[in-house]
Amino acid sequence: MSVGTEPVDADAIVIGAGPNGLVAANLLADAGWSVVVLEAGDEPGGSVRSAELIEPGFLNDVCSAFYPLATEGSPIDDLHLSDHGLRWLHAPTVLAHPALDGSCPVISRDIDVTMASLDALHPGDGASWEALVQRWTDLQPHLSHLLYRPFPPVAAAAGLVRHLPPRDLARLGRFLMLPARRMGEEELGGSASRRLLAGCALHADLTPESTLSGFFGWLMCCLGQTNGFPVPEGGARAVTSALVARLESRGGQVHCAAAVDRVEVHRGRAVGVHLTGAGTVRAGRAVLADVNAPMLYTSLVGAGDLPDAVLGDIERFHWDDATFKVDWTLDGPIPWSSAEARGAGTVHVAEDTDALTVVASELARGLLPARPFLLIGQQSMTDPSRQPAGKETAWAYTHVPRRVRGDGAGVLGRDWSDDDVGGFVARIEAQVEALAPGFQHLIRGRHVLTPERFEAENPNLSSGAINGGTAQLHQQLVFRPVPGLGRAVTPIGGLYLASSSAHPGGGLHGAPGANAARAAIWHDRTRPWRRRGAHP
Repeated sequence: MSVGTEPVDADAIVIGAGPNGLVAANLLADAGWSVVVLEAGDEPGGSVRSAELIEPGFLNDVCSAFYPLATEGSPIDDLHLSDHGLRWLHAPTVLAHPALDGSCPVISRDIDVTMASLDALHPGDGASWEALVQRWTDLQPHLSHLLYRPFPPVAAAAGLVRHLPPRDLARLGRFLMLPARRMGEEELGGSASRRLLAGCALHADLTPESTLSGFFGWLMCCLGQTNGFPVPEGGARAVTSALVARLESRGGQVHCAAAVDRVEVHRGRAVGVHLTGAGTVRAGRAVLADVNAPMLYTSLVGAGDLPDAVLGDIERFHWDDATFKVDWTLDGPIPWSSAEARGAGTVHVAEDTDALTVVASELARGLLPARPFLLIGQQSMTDPSRQPAGKETAWAYTHVPRRVRGDGAGVLGRDWSDDDVGGFVARIEAQVEALAPGFQHLIRGRHVLTPERFEAENPNLSSGAINGGTAQLHQQLVFRPVPGLGRAVTPIGGLYLASSSAHPGGGLHGAPGANAARAAIWHDRTRPWRRRGAHP
C-alpha cells in the first residue's frame, strides 16, 4: 500500500478502496489482470476502518462494526481472508431486544437457546421460529445466489423452480414480499418475537409496513441464528487489512491520497482516470468505480458522455436515511436490567413494533425521532482486545432525516448546531439509561458522527447514507441504481459501477464489487475491441 507515490497504468483502475472496490480488485487480480486501486483518503477501507477515536487503549470502529452478510456464500467469504489474517469472533448472544416491561427476546447461535427465550415470552413461538429458520436453511443456496449475483437471477430462479412446485413458488413469492409487521403477525404469536423481527428489518431504511421489509427482517434474523453477527478480531480495519494483503500478494496496488476527479472517456469508452493535482492513469481494459451512483454520473463522468435519460433518472435517485452515531468508552459493561442483554454483541432499543412504526413515520416527515430506534454494539462481548480489562467500548447508531424539518419531541432545531447535537446525544443516552440504570455514570468519553461528519469522514456516504441508496422496492433489483441499469454495466463502455449503489445494495458482502469485476472480465473475453490496446 502506497501513500503519495505515483500510480502506474494498469489493465484495470478501481476508484475507491472500500470493501467493494477491494473485492473487485482481488477478483480481477485472480484473473491475471494488473490492478491499481486509487483511494482519495489517507487509508483504505471506506466504511470499514477502526481507530482510537476517544482515548488510547480503546479501539472504535469508525462506521460499520458487525457483519452478518460476510459469511456463508458471500463473495467476500469466497476470498478466504482467513489465509491473510482475518479472524471472526462471536459474542455469547447474537442479538437482544430488551423493553421496559422486562421482556428481552434473544437470538443465539444455539437455536435451543433462541427457542427457549421466545417460548418463555409466548409459548409456541420457539417452534414457529424454528420453522422460519428451517425455511431459510432449505432456500439459502438459491436465495444467496439471488442476493449476490447480477439481476436478473436466472440460475437462482431456475433452482427455485426445480426445488418447489408452482403453488409453493407462489406462496414463497408472497412470503418474500410481506411487510415485517404482517410477517410477524402471520408467523409469530408474541409481541416480543415480532419486535425482534421488525427491529432486524429496520437495520435498513425500511418500515414495518414496507413491502420486502419482512424478507429483510427474516434474512437478518436467520443469518443471526445460523451465522451470528460476527465481528473481526482487532476491529473492522482487520477486514480491510486482509483484503489489501490478499490483493498485494497477487500483484495489485493500492494508492492512498490519490483522489480521482474525472473518468477519462474516449469514443464512448472509459480509458483511464484523472487524479486531482496530478495526471492521468490509463486503464487498458476497464475502470471500476466504488463510489455512489450520483457521484459517478454527476461528478466523475461528464454529462456529454451520458444519455439524457440516465441523467434524468439520477436526478430522481432516492437516498437512504441519514445516520447519527455515538461511540463511547465506558468504565464497565453496560448494566442492562435484562440479564439476557448483558452478553449480546448487538442490542436493539425500541419498545415494540408500534414504536418502530412511529419512528419510521417521523423519518418520513423529516422529524428527528422523539424516541429513536437504536442499534447498540458492545465490543467487549466479542473482542477483549478492543479495551482494557473490565472496561467497555460501545456504540449506538440511529437513522435521522437527510433534511431535518423539525423534531418529533418539539425541542431540537433543524441545523445540527452544537446544542442540537448535544440534545440528540442526551436523548440517545437517556434511552439506554432507562433500560440500563447507571449507564451514564460509566461514560468516560464519547465521539459523535452527525450526518455531515459521516460525509466528511467518507464522501461516499452522502449525509451518512450507509446503504448507497434506499433499500425500498422501487430502487432495488432492475431499478438499482436507476431503471434499466440493474447490473454493474454503465452506458460507457469499460466503466462499471462497483459500489453499494448497485445491486444488491449495502452490507459487507462484496457483491457489487464482485459483480462489477465479473462483468468486466466477461466483456473483455467476449468483445475483442475491449481488450488491452484496442482503444486509441
